[in-house]
Amino acid sequence: MIDVGEAVTRAHHEEWARVVAALTRRFGDLDIAEEAAAEAFATAVERWPADGVPPNPGAWLTTTANHKAIDRIRRENKRDGKHREAQLVYDYLPEPPGAIDDERLRLIFTCCHPALAMEARVALTLRMVGGLTVPEIARAFLVQETTMGQRITRAKAKITAARIPYRVPSAEDLPARVSSALTVLFLVFNEGYLATGPDTDPVRRDLTTEAIRLTRLIRTLLPDDGEVAGLLALMLLTEARRTARVSASGELVALDEQDRAAWDAALIAEGHRLVRERLAAAAAGVAPGRYQILAAINAVHTSAREIRDTDWSQVLALYDQLVRLDPSPIIALNRAIAVGELDGPEVALAAVDRLEDRLVGYHAYHATRADLLRRLGRSQQSREAYDRAIELAGNTAQIAYLSRRRDQLR
Repeated sequence: MIDVGEAVTRAHHEEWARVVAALTRRFGDLDIAEEAAAEAFATAVERWPADGVPPNPGAWLTTTANHKAIDRIRRENKRDGKHREAQLVYDYLPEPPGAIDDERLRLIFTCCHPALAMEARVALTLRMVGGLTVPEIARAFLVQETTMGQRITRAKAKITAARIPYRVPSAEDLPARVSSALTVLFLVFNEGYLATGPDTDPVRRDLTTEAIRLTRLIRTLLPDDGEVAGLLALMLLTEARRTARVSASGELVALDEQDRAAWDAALIAEGHRLVRERLAAAAAGVAPGRYQILAAINAVHTSAREIRDTDWSQVLALYDQLVRLDPSPIIALNRAIAVGELDGPEVALAAVDRLEDRLVGYHAYHATRADLLRRLGRSQQSREAYDRAIELAGNTAQIAYLSRRRDQLR
């Protein structure tokens, strides 16, 4: 027997973006699309327990959301003429012209309008198209939920105030929007690779698979864009390790403990090929971007047969290059891990401690400190750092891993 609450949750994850995309294309208004979709899901929560889950939940949600949108348009008198209303009720509008065939990718590029600030357009697109919740988006940006909610609200208000049109981007529009689109897909992939919420699977293959699919499509649209190739390589090399990342007991498995024989050799080979292509371009004088360097770092890790074979000097050199492009505290934290492998935990700990002000609410900061303190024999301080990391971590597999490492301390 199907659990109704579970059915609604599954439908939300699978259908939210599709319903919003269909309504936005039809009505040309992002607010109407999102609010109508939300009303449809709320109606499902009310009616499905009594009426039962419909045979085709997606079609039911789309139809209900369509009716909700039409009702709102009628109430607010935002559309003129009975002909227009009849068309909205009975007909789909013709497919809008543009360079992109895929519905979800089209909506991503449409939402990534250059009139919005980069963070605003990315957050708005993650919410409306990526299907991520406000808490998940807030954790991706390392900000409070209220801050992120306000940011999304302001972005929608600006669209209305500035009368930014819903218009499917042409081929000429894509280069100005591709950076935002790649950021969206990178963050969607990250949420799937290591979910931040406690109420989801630790690894969400639906998100990682969709992010890879859409990135492949962008590569067909922009085959000469190095960052598109770099992001695809990064995703493939990361996804290749997915099956080895969570144990049978549901615990996260760190890179140094993973069974490398379980990695997907085909994905690794494809990722390495893309990295080699970008290295050849760099040798010809084309400077690599952020995703290309991250892909190269992952190529080093996936080239090592054992953790002890990892070329940490090359990893550190790549991080040094990356820091110049992206001096974010998270990049600095990852660089410090490589420093610890080459120069020892004491040098690395000093580098990590300098990041406290910017990463005090980030679980990985405390987990890294805990491991370095453990290696230095400072067990009590390590335990305290593990406790803080566990408190901040939302992923159940991650909590299980951190708890085991803490309990192993003397």
